[in-house]
Amino acid sequence: MAQDPYFGRPEVSNSDLSSLQDLLYPHAEFGDKRKAYAFGTLLDNLITEPDKVDLFNLTVQYQDYSYTQEDFDLALKMKRAYMKDPFCKTINDAADFQAISIQQDWPINYMGFEFKLDVRCKWDLFVPDWKMGGDIKSTFAETQKQFEQACEHFGYFRSRAWYMDIGGTDKDMLIGISKKNCKIFKIPINRGDDLYQKGKAEYQELAFKWWMLFDGLKLTA
Repeated sequence: MAQDPYFGRPEVSNSDLSSLQDLLYPHAEFGDKRKAYAFGTLLDNLITEPDKVDLFNLTVQYQDYSYTQEDFDLALKMKRAYMKDPFCKTINDAADFQAISIQQDWPINYMGFEFKLDVRCKWDLFVPDWKMGGDIKSTFAETQKQFEQACEHFGYFRSRAWYMDIGGTDKDMLIGISKKNCKIFKIPINRGDDLYQKGKAEYQELAFKWWMLFDGLKLTA
């Protein structure tokens, strides 16, 4: 199975930071992580890159997961709910889909120590004219509060601050679509607010540990 070329790039991504966090701080995981990722990819592609989805053969480009008709039916129902939401429809109509932002020798400051990394991110929704981006998440949450708790648990605020800083945006929106009741949940993030500052502090710490473990070694090579 061919891989999306983006994932073969050498720059550090938010997913790399998540993998490092899991390595440094192992914790119990619940549910089928591979299944959740595959379904999230199906939903993202249905909304932002429908040309990658084969509705007849139940396949998604670059995915070797065996999707079921039930997976596709649910994802299509969730997409319809998303498109009926006025805000989601508005940003969807204005956005560039799956835009890639890359920064070379990007300066990061952790507790007064500055270092540099080559970094990247790939947006679900990117609207340069609004200096805004967005991320679409499938979720088991049935209420706004549950979605907020899920975003905290999975480190989504860290990812949004990472994207905002790499892409130079000032606003962001986490959009959750419930697998349970197809409700739409939204969490706005603005540069400088509490969620942004929380996310930035988290990525600064993990990025520093990445630099210490990997890139920092180049200084003594």
